[in-house]
Amino acid sequence: MSRVKKGLDKEDHKQDAVKSPNALSSGLTRRKFLSLSMLAGCAAIGLPAKAHAINEFKGWPGSYGMLTDLSACVGCRSCEKACNEENNMPSPERSFDDGSVFNEQRWPSAKALTVVNRYNNPGDSSGPVYRKIQCNHCLEPACATACPIHAYTKTAEGAVTYNPDLCFGCRYCVIACPFNMPAYDYESAFEPKIIKCFFCYERIKEGKLTACADACPAGALTFGRRKDILKLARKRINDNPKKYIDHIYGENEVGGTSWLYISSVPFEQLGFPTNLPSKPLIELSRGYLSTVPVIFTTFPAIFGMLYALTRHRDKESEEGHNQHKEVDNE
Repeated sequence: MSRVKKGLDKEDHKQDAVKSPNALSSGLTRRKFLSLSMLAGCAAIGLPAKAHAINEFKGWPGSYGMLTDLSACVGCRSCEKACNEENNMPSPERSFDDGSVFNEQRWPSAKALTVVNRYNNPGDSSGPVYRKIQCNHCLEPACATACPIHAYTKTAEGAVTYNPDLCFGCRYCVIACPFNMPAYDYESAFEPKIIKCFFCYERIKEGKLTACADACPAGALTFGRRKDILKLARKRINDNPKKYIDHIYGENEVGGTSWLYISSVPFEQLGFPTNLPSKPLIELSRGYLSTVPVIFTTFPAIFGMLYALTRHRDKESEEGHNQHKEVDNE
């Protein structure tokens, strides 16, 4: 089979990305944690009692998307390998050609931003169905809505990016995600970090394909403008009504996602959540947020801002100390 339509749109995209703040890094000591907590508590006392819902995110016109045709995936895991290499992640305990990984249901983690699982196909005994799993990059991401410190950014290209240097480890995003995607790195308790797919943001800004789409040998992944991807998905379903379920998963779920799926097997049989609303979660939570006591909505934001500020000062102090050492060595 030829490598069909990996990228629908070859034109140089002219959208400007919404960039996250510059990276900073420092540790969080016990004393610092307690100090920030007291400061945030004092600051919260004088805040007004009325809470407001966070502003809505809107999907960008002309943003990119990915279509996964589950009927075409052969389970080769080339996408997993390409993702691993692109993100400079450590080699897995079992090699990418080790089929024994399909004996269990895996999920993206701090060690793998995407995984492929195998499912039985009750309607076709000729072979199983494979599903690639990663962040779906919602058009109005619940993770960004839930984050009190704005560590998440919905970019013009469609990717939902994350700035680990702003994160203070509240994990609200983990709870908020309707797809259970963000993974928390528990191995670094004092350097909290969320692990997720970033839609190869740097690559697509340069007009390249994502690493996974570029590596897929079966044509199961098609990258392009989301509006074009939707047309392609609908055409495949209309041209092959006996092959595909008449549903594009991600077209409307929770307001729509950048990652779309078509399948010959009902999505609920492949582990997809199928009880999701068509409206973005922020619209459904607006009434709830207005009744939440102010301490629960403002305290995390204040704590996070103070935490980020302290990390910035620590970084400047560390850089100054290193410069003095260099001067002394001269």
